[in-house]
Amino acid sequence: MKETVEKTLKTGILKKIVYSVARPGAAPRVTAKPYMGEEGKMVQFETLLPDGKVAHKNVPAAEAPEYANALFTNDYSRANVLTTAGEFMIMRSRKGKVSRVDRIKYGAAPEAEIGSHDADRNYVIPEGTPCEFLRRLGVCDEKGRVFDRRRAKFRQINRFLEIVRDVFPDKPEKELYVLDLCCGKSYLTFALYHYLTGILGARVRMIGVDLKKDVVDYCAAVAADCGFDGLSFIAGDITAFTPERAPDLVVSLHACDTATDVVLATAVRCGAARILSSPCCQHEMARQLPHDDGDLGFILSRPLFRDRFAVLATDALRTLMLEARGYRVDAVEFIDPEETPKNLMIRAVRTGKDSPAALERYRDACRRFGIAPKLAVLLGEIDDQ
Repeated sequence: MKETVEKTLKTGILKKIVYSVARPGAAPRVTAKPYMGEEGKMVQFETLLPDGKVAHKNVPAAEAPEYANALFTNDYSRANVLTTAGEFMIMRSRKGKVSRVDRIKYGAAPEAEIGSHDADRNYVIPEGTPCEFLRRLGVCDEKGRVFDRRRAKFRQINRFLEIVRDVFPDKPEKELYVLDLCCGKSYLTFALYHYLTGILGARVRMIGVDLKKDVVDYCAAVAADCGFDGLSFIAGDITAFTPERAPDLVVSLHACDTATDVVLATAVRCGAARILSSPCCQHEMARQLPHDDGDLGFILSRPLFRDRFAVLATDALRTLMLEARGYRVDAVEFIDPEETPKNLMIRAVRTGKDSPAALERYRDACRRFGIAPKLAVLLGEIDDQ
């Protein structure tokens, strides 16, 4: 282990080490990543504790091989080493024998990109800057220091704002009308409002809608405490919600299964200028797909592959329908897939020019698999099965 870490650090190809199969008494998992700090090249060891919290230890690169080796020797039976040349495993058997599966070519691989520590990254909301809504939501303290257990949420919020910045790079002249449908606890709702008003300086009227009244009451109280006068919340079913006018932005973050389709259909029908949607729990198509389908039977006949195929196909068809209805669409990674598999963001900007070709491709796919996706049914493009 020591030699491996030493060699991958020296050649600059090390991206990450993941320790797993913990011995009794050890933390469930440790992740090690190189970064560039004020003192030079470092390796940060992030330990996932049994209570869900995380602890960090930053080790100089020169000392990291020894530390990494001791960690593996004392506490773990497996280490996955990710490099720019590929991935390999170091394993220890029950009898203590260490083996390594290593097929990488050190000299042929490019150096890994090494960023700075979280506190030095160019976040939209920088760490160390007091931010009342983040404090109220338990992400940071009154001085802006992010709690270790909330670092993943802090990164998610900033990644979301980077995507928002792509569609709102400059201060709009008019007042923005923004909807967050199925808003939930609204971490990202508050972040969006903060960005548009506090960073861009825009005038905003923003409404969050969610079915759960207790969640809506909580969010309304946080908005009031933060002085977010243009942000309000409504308790109700999104199927019964009617926008006052064409929104400048409709947001839907982790709306479950066909709730995402209801939001997208609402946005399309009312002519939303921009849509940001991160789908979640795509089960509808998996129930409709045939279990054996010619050339794809090797996928559809196995439940796990079938479910994953349905997730990708559902979201691919959603983007195609938005294109058919006059949007320029792309799909981006929302956050690091290691933190959650639900990391897709559909980003759509209205062009006003429908695409008959995209609609025909959509219908061809539905005929091919014998499916009737909820979004197309809601928009009247195909009949329900």
